[in-house]
Amino acid sequence: MRTSLAALICVAAASSALVLPSPAQQLPRKALDLKVDMPNGKPIQLSSYKGKPVVLAFILTTCSHCQYTTGLLVKLEKEFAPKGLQVLECAVNSNADALVPGFVQQFKTTFPVGYNFDQDFILDKFLQHPAGKVPSMPILVFIDRTGTIRAEHEGSDDFISGASQEQNIRGEIQKLLAAHATSSANHPPRD
Repeated sequence: MRTSLAALICVAAASSALVLPSPAQQLPRKALDLKVDMPNGKPIQLSSYKGKPVVLAFILTTCSHCQYTTGLLVKLEKEFAPKGLQVLECAVNSNADALVPGFVQQFKTTFPVGYNFDQDFILDKFLQHPAGKVPSMPILVFIDRTGTIRAEHEGSDDFISGASQEQNIRGEIQKLLAAHATSSANHPPRD
């Protein structure tokens, strides 16, 4: 059995030496359909966002690094939502169902924040996370308009743990948005 997601720790840059290097997940790859349970009782299917670029963040509501990343995502979502970006957060810690409403209120998220406790599906199938390696949180997944995962980063990666986290996330978002612009330019609408 895999390590419980509830037992995961937030990994700061100072403790990243505790995390074993992992083989790269297959990228790009089709995003499997993920169900995110919402506090209102109406789950969201990731596939409902097909046609929009998505930043999907797996978080622990009690993790300071996840909270910081949430603040950045709130800021970036306000900037890029008018261009079609969808941000979605999925809490994976124990009691997330009870903790998410307070988390949403505290961090004033402008995008859906829910939870999912199916750790085998999330780690093994959706994230293709190496067995035996403890994931470091948060984990960011960048999905294009076709439902293809283009990039995936976890808390111990320089992408997230470094000083340029906002710039890194912004760059990935711009790539997702530019891919659509390039595709649209190469294939103009038919009359």
